[in-house]
Amino acid sequence: MATINVRIPQPLQKLTQGKDVVAAEAADVKALIDDLESKFPGIKDRLCDEGGKLRRFINIYVNEEDVRFLQGEKTVLKEGDEVSIIPAIAGGASPANA
Repeated sequence: MATINVRIPQPLQKLTQGKDVVAAEAADVKALIDDLESKFPGIKDRLCDEGGKLRRFINIYVNEEDVRFLQGEKTVLKEGDEVSIIPAIAGGASPANA
């Protein structure tokens, strides 16, 4: 099993005791999420829906590659990989307010 550095976004850092980077041990992205949950209870609910699938507005990158364009939650991780969790941010002015 590989040790992976995981970059945690600001909104989730309250679950990681304020840490912006944490270590996790996992063979793939699904196992990574489970490992994070074992260390930081409640984080999986923020990342996955009730069925255990990655939420639409959560993007996970492995070495700057979106897992949606790899093998999703089955994306294999190896020692030294860097994973970033990025929540999608919506916003901007509507045409009526522009």
